[in-house]
Amino acid sequence: MDVYEAVTSRRAVRGFTDKVVPREVLERVLCAAAWSPSGSNLQPWHAYVVIGEPLAELKKRAGKRVAAGDPWDEREYEMYPSALKSPYRERRSAFGEERYGALGISREDWESRQRAASANWDCFGAPAALFCYIDRGLGLPQWSDLGMYLQTVMLLLRAEGLHSCPQMAWSVYRKTVAEIVSPPDGLILFCGMSIGFEDVTVDYIRTGRAPLNETVTFVEG
Repeated sequence: MDVYEAVTSRRAVRGFTDKVVPREVLERVLCAAAWSPSGSNLQPWHAYVVIGEPLAELKKRAGKRVAAGDPWDEREYEMYPSALKSPYRERRSAFGEERYGALGISREDWESRQRAASANWDCFGAPAALFCYIDRGLGLPQWSDLGMYLQTVMLLLRAEGLHSCPQMAWSVYRKTVAEIVSPPDGLILFCGMSIGFEDVTVDYIRTGRAPLNETVTFVEG
């Protein structure tokens, strides 16, 4: 699979089979991903890979919190600005309509939306998950480095025939994740990532992208 195919075939998959992802594949991906760029080579990512019984236990504990109606853990960073301006507001709204519309859930059906969102805590059935942390003393440029690392991981997973789903949603159950992975106090959980083989029987709609002229400006002589 070439780079262009990896980029264009990568998407957030929300339905995985239970086929085991070999540890050696994950190690190969993460060894290569270590070459991701970072300012002054700080390499600010701290990744925890959870598989097998520990992942089953995490899913169980998160599921219990959902069933009990437990409040979310206090956010340690702001996922989105409280007032998104155009065109970001419209893009986020379009995503929600596409995502839940494909599931036959209306905009007003908040209860059904919540049930659909709860699949996050089962990693959409994936048999492997990665949780990415960053030192709380680092700044915005290092958070950008984290994004480049995660993108590299996802593209390498595609090269291995695997799919993934990055999930900032796990940050609101960060205490439950910490019970399993035991990170040092100085780290913030940025996101989880479900990893596995796609369940092709699960229907999906691929979200669109803005046209090039909305996001790219060529400055030519």
